Amino acid sequence: MSWLAGMMLFTATVLVMEGFAYVLHRWVMHSRLGWAWHESHHREREGWFERNDLYAVVFALPSILLIWGGLNGGWGDWATWTGAGVAFYGVIYFGFHDVIVHGRLPHRIVPRSTYFKRIVQAHKLHHAVESRDGAVSYGFLYAPPVDALKQALKRSAEARVRAAKGASTDRSETRV
Repeated sequence: MSWLAGMMLFTATVLVMEGFAYVLHRWVMHSRLGWAWHESHHREREGWFERNDLYAVVFALPSILLIWGGLNGGWGDWATWTGAGVAFYGVIYFGFHDVIVHGRLPHRIVPRSTYFKRIVQAHKLHHAVESRDGAVSYGFLYAPPVDALKQALKRSAEARVRAAKGASTDRSETRV
């Protein structure tokens, strides 16, 4: 496979991973079964790790298998490029989601672009909901406009919107 074709496959894989991640986040992590691990991510974390981190381990396995199969298993270059694309999506996810949004490592990065600010705000709105139901914005590289997400939270009968610290817990008074 040519280098150009490999890079195109790599890029396509990163983009497809966004759709795959959305589906897994929305219909697996927020399902009754998946919530057992993911709930820890919607609570205050104590220490370095949370049960939700097990998803990263599980999601790394296909990438490792594809890269290994492409380099050592005779599967072909397609497997190596695809595995590398999956791994790169994981690196982007860790850097943006865990480091920048959730501050799991110290940094001085401040979102300045409109896109960057919207993604951060959308993720914070996703975490404004305490339960597995009624959340908004399950994507990572794409998020709907923030105003649309706020309206969806206000309309949701399922969402238990988290009150600001020290604020009233009456949902009618919780600001979104």
